[in-house]
Amino acid sequence: MPTPRLTEFQSVPTSGARGVEPFDLDGMHLLAIPQLAYDIPGEPVDMNGGDSDTELLLLRRGETGYESFQRLPLPGGEDAEFFRIGDRAFLAVASIRTGSGPYQFAATARVLEWDGASFVEFQSFDSFAAKQWKHFTIRDRHFLALAQGVVLPGREADNRPSQIFVWDGERFVPFQDIDSRWAYNWHAFTVDGHHFLAHAEHVGPSVLYRFDGETFRPHQELADRHGRAFAHFTADGDFFLLVARLQSESQLLRWDGTRFVVHQTLHGPGAREFAVVPAPDGTVYVVRVNFVLGTPADPTTDLNSEIYQWCDGQLVQTETFPTTGATDVAVLHDDEEGLLIAVSHSLTTDVRFAARTVLYRFTL
Repeated sequence: MPTPRLTEFQSVPTSGARGVEPFDLDGMHLLAIPQLAYDIPGEPVDMNGGDSDTELLLLRRGETGYESFQRLPLPGGEDAEFFRIGDRAFLAVASIRTGSGPYQFAATARVLEWDGASFVEFQSFDSFAAKQWKHFTIRDRHFLALAQGVVLPGREADNRPSQIFVWDGERFVPFQDIDSRWAYNWHAFTVDGHHFLAHAEHVGPSVLYRFDGETFRPHQELADRHGRAFAHFTADGDFFLLVARLQSESQLLRWDGTRFVVHQTLHGPGAREFAVVPAPDGTVYVVRVNFVLGTPADPTTDLNSEIYQWCDGQLVQTETFPTTGATDVAVLHDDEEGLLIAVSHSLTTDVRFAARTVLYRFTL
């Protein structure tokens, strides 16, 4: 079976990059990169420090690679989510905080709309330590879910639940709150006619919710704590769900017709995100990126991230590649280069924010 390989195609200067969101718009191939923080000259290293009055970067595919297209003043960037409703195009952006210390986690999460030349604000939402937007549809209904929250000693009352909004034909309106204390992520999918929504939580259980036609109801627990992200794929006639956990071992779960059961443990902590790669040969490949190990006061950022391929009913690690504080991974279908893998790096080896987002060619 061919072995996958990543070869660096382009390295983009970024600062505290927390996500990579590729999308096509008006004939352009674009890449959105939210940035958490800039380094403050003279300040000691601190992975939770820096100046969070940052910009979201928009890159456009040019003749030789991705080039700067727009910079949007969106502070403390954690996530960007592109989606469409009819012929309208939107970009939802989550901001975890503002300021340069002390930080304000009561920030504004925004939905921008494309006006034909740039993204302009369409709707804003009060948020607290917002980390991810996720757009998904169930039949003809458009939902937009916000994962948020952080546990601050003495400020528990400031926290907010994660929230699900629904499109009413003109704007997004509240639909349902989801209990959370330190939420990170969402993942929506359908299996056996059931519409599911997975919610990643750090300090409590990550829970899978099932839509019953009226509301999202808890279906099962996916991880007891340390949840970060999810991805799914089908192989050998089965449906699988990956659960990334930062401070515990990640797991591959299999749908047994009623619930998800543990199929395989992916050894080692540190996982932040997964991407499933639709390889031309039909084999399932998975890229896992690792964030940090240790503690915020003494983090290790230079970690190997991994590539797995499906073989004999298991995910088998076949390659590793170096990353530093990796936060996100996405697959780009590039006209010139075929498949590209974009990886955002939020920290350097010496725990500075001026790291780079790297695009790799994916070849077999």
